[in-house]
Amino acid sequence: MQLCCVLVSLFLLAGCSAHIDDYHGKTPKLALEVFFDGSLTAYGMVQDRSGLVTQRFTVDIQGSWQRNEAGQLEGTLHEVFVWDDGREQTRTWLLTKVSEHQYEGRAGDVKGVAIGHTAGNALHWTYQLNIPWRGSTMAITLDDWMYLLDENKLVNKTKMSKWGFHLGDITIYMERHVY
Repeated sequence: MQLCCVLVSLFLLAGCSAHIDDYHGKTPKLALEVFFDGSLTAYGMVQDRSGLVTQRFTVDIQGSWQRNEAGQLEGTLHEVFVWDDGREQTRTWLLTKVSEHQYEGRAGDVKGVAIGHTAGNALHWTYQLNIPWRGSTMAITLDDWMYLLDENKLVNKTKMSKWGFHLGDITIYMERHVY
């Protein structure tokens, strides 16, 4: 009987996660080509699965957008991370606006293609990121949610997992430089 109650509870909880359509009509409207155009600064932290902050970082981001030969918007985001231990890391995202509410992203340490969807003030995207692990790399899954707070501020919440097991979370606050 207890097993049955546990299974029913898990089934009910699985249906409680947010879906991108829950943000339809929420404002301000998030368009990556608007928010990530120009200079931004981000501040973030990594937490392990217990909630303990294990790393902090800042990121300088430079974004630019143009139309490709097919008329699609393409963006480049150049990111320079500075970790709390002094380490520096760079990542360059190549983004494509596939349709009004869908984006694709590629980066050197991203396995395959990141697929993202927007609705209202939110973006949800999932992808696999190759991270250093014991002298090699390991691909972990990132379940990434971005929420536009106003035209110049955004919060990013990410769940990290491997084989379905929760590894930890990343929280990032981003702000556009407005001159």
